[in-house]
This record gives sequence, C-alpha cells and structure tokens, in this order.
Amino acid sequence: MNIIRLKEEWLMEEAKSFKGWDFSHLKNRWEEQATPWDYRKIIDQYLSNEHSLLDMGTGGGEFLLTLGHPYENTSITEGWEPNINLCKETLEPLGIRVKQVFDDNLLPFEDQTFDVIINRHESYNLKEVRRVLKKEGIFITQQVGGRDNEWLSNNLIPNFKSLYPNFFLENEAQKFIAEGFSLLYKNESYPSLKFRDVGAIVYYAKIIDWEFPGFTVDSCLERLIELEKMKESQGYIESLQHRFILVVKNE
Repeated sequence: MNIIRLKEEWLMEEAKSFKGWDFSHLKNRWEEQATPWDYRKIIDQYLSNEHSLLDMGTGGGEFLLTLGHPYENTSITEGWEPNINLCKETLEPLGIRVKQVFDDNLLPFEDQTFDVIINRHESYNLKEVRRVLKKEGIFITQQVGGRDNEWLSNNLIPNFKSLYPNFFLENEAQKFIAEGFSLLYKNESYPSLKFRDVGAIVYYAKIIDWEFPGFTVDSCLERLIELEKMKESQGYIESLQHRFILVVKNE
C-alpha cells in the first residue's frame, strides 16, 4: 500500500466539483441495491399529461426530464445556487417554471395549484404541501431516512450523530395522517451500497456533507487507510442506505 500515492488520489477526488445531482463520476465505482419499489413507476401510476406537476428539489432536472411531462404543465423548486443556475439554463427555455426556494415553509405558488407533487430526497413542510396541492391531489415522496450510511458515517466521523435520528417511515406517515392526508402506499428499505474504491467514498462524503460533517482527507486519513485495507481484503466497502416512500392524497 503506497499511502503517499493514495493520499494524492484522494485529495484529487476531494477537489472535484459537483453539478446538478449527477453521480456519473462514480459510474462502475459503486453498486447500489435497488429499493423494493420503483419511484418512476409509482409516479406513472398517478401522473397524466393534463396534470399540473411540481418537482420539489429537482437538482439539475435530470430525473424530471425523463418523465416526458408536458413542459407547460411542469414547475420545479430548487435551493442550491449552482443547481438553480443550471435549471434556468436548461429547464426554463423549455417552458418549465423554475423557482428558487430557501424556506420549506413558503412555497412560491398559489393555493391548490398542483394535481401531483413529487419529491425525491428533498425536505418539505406538510402544511405548505397541502396548501399548494389541489383537493384529491397526490404527493409522492421518497426520502433518505435517519439511519442512512450509519456505519460509514460513524467509521469516518468521530462521535457522529445523525441530524435526523427520528426520521423513519412510520413517524412521517403518522404526521401526514394527522395533517389530513390519506395514505395510499408506504414502504421502507435498507439497500446495500458498495464502494469499489476509497476515492469514491471521498468524493461521496464531500457531497453528502450532512452525513459526513467536517470530512476532509487530511482529518480522516487514518480512517481512510483502514477502509483501504478493508477494500483490499474483500474487494469493496459496504454501507447500508435508508430509504422510505410515501404516497398520499390530499382529502
């Protein structure tokens, strides 16, 4: 093991930029186990061309565009400055409404605007979602649960504590019911995430900074070396993700 060479490689990964919500840099370097549900197929069950659609926290709009929904019936929100600039460059010219949002408590839309709201891995305020959703409208959200990458976070970050320790399916489902939504579908899963090299973990940890607070190659070098030994022994480093999905109707 050449630690000097490895550290140089890891520092290069740490310095790489990230745009949109595109992890193509890690292609063939990690393996994500699928969830028991298919987010796209669930959306297709409820979304028709005539529906007014909102995609909350669209990232760079990569997934949204695969839906092929009529642009004139589509709106998005996004908060991260690089992503909102990307959306204005790529989505706005198509006729998609682009709104920058910094506060979940205030969505910049009129009451009862949308037939369907989708939300993948984005925060939300239940009252605001209900306000902008039409009666009988559908809210579909897939979320990252509070135990996401728990082992890897604890391995890299001393005294790590999850920011969302109570963020689980049943807790959220009860909140939706209390707010007046009816529950149409729910599921929860802990799919495997295998990294084929430690540099991929470095790149990932810098992006997902809420799960790896304060991470740097220099401060975590000894722990990265231990992960490198694990990778050499078994061929990968395995983490467990935490995902859940809820489909609810605004009654």
